[in-house]
Amino acid sequence: MNIVDTGLTFKRGLHLKNRLVVAPMTTKMSFFDGVVTNDEIEYYALRSGEVGAFITAAANVHEGGKGWDGELGVYDDRFIPGLAKLAAAIKKNHTKAILQIFHGGRMTDSKVLQGVQPVAPSAVAAERPDAQIPRELTEDEIIEILESFKQATKRAIQAGFDGVEIHGANTYLIQQFFSPHSNRRTDDWGGSLEKRFKFINDLVDGVTEVVDQSGVKDFVVGYRFSPEEYENPGIRLSDTLFLVEQLSNKPLDYLHLSMSNYRNHSVSDEFKEKPIIEYIKEAMNNRLPLIGVGDIRNGADVKEVLATADLAAVGRAILIDPHWAQKVLDRQDQLIRTELSHYDRDELRISNGVWGFLELMMPERLK
Repeated sequence: MNIVDTGLTFKRGLHLKNRLVVAPMTTKMSFFDGVVTNDEIEYYALRSGEVGAFITAAANVHEGGKGWDGELGVYDDRFIPGLAKLAAAIKKNHTKAILQIFHGGRMTDSKVLQGVQPVAPSAVAAERPDAQIPRELTEDEIIEILESFKQATKRAIQAGFDGVEIHGANTYLIQQFFSPHSNRRTDDWGGSLEKRFKFINDLVDGVTEVVDQSGVKDFVVGYRFSPEEYENPGIRLSDTLFLVEQLSNKPLDYLHLSMSNYRNHSVSDEFKEKPIIEYIKEAMNNRLPLIGVGDIRNGADVKEVLATADLAAVGRAILIDPHWAQKVLDRQDQLIRTELSHYDRDELRISNGVWGFLELMMPERLK
């Protein structure tokens, strides 16, 4: 039996029927106020049922952390009915539904926030076009945001999800606290590497405590992270190996890399000998399962990723072929759909947000 066919059971008891996971991808399909739409539910349902788990697009835990229009909301109880429909749509044929929770921090703007200035650990703008200078968070506001992640976790449990993934990647607020570029604080929440980890430490402890005290069975907590930043100063792989060491000793169920390609090597000279994923797996020392990701297109790629990681997350390929997972499981790579045109968009439930993502990441696949 190929390892991809084998199941995996997490610490908290949740069992995945195979090693394939749908990676979280921004859809921009929710209503303006963060409520789930029927189109969104159809998009998820179409790609569910074959994979072991499906991780949703980022759901915002705090009204001030909205990153873009069309984003899922989980910052109020009024979102629970829609999220319950979404969870149910994913959970067919024993696919597990995991809600990704996040706060955009400085990676948004006052237009998205209806005139409100974005917030961040420090008043430092992101290095991207037209980035706005955020307002530095007060300590009381930091505590409030940490609480909002805990409340979002409670709502995910009420909505029937099988877990939450803490979105500590892609330069959003959680990563901003860890980064020396976005966190220039001199209090308990910034400065040294250990102090820049404090927000993550308290966040992980708070979310896992909510789960463990809730009495819910087989509900997992994962953590996603980006291994490097290109800003100077910024997160380097040596910083991330410290992060991984800390997180591997936490009551988490898995860690999840965020990378454009699973073959990527570090930008740091001292970590050039092997791909980043191998350094990460080595640092984890089998304390937690690792999800590998990044330009996985077929069964051969899955096999290569699973030589190091415990689970393989697919994104772009399953947008183009909703039945990609079954073809991989059946060893039928030659049947995988690899291209699509504008005429296929309705059939595949591909919104403008998803299409834009494909245009950016896989232009050669679009006709």
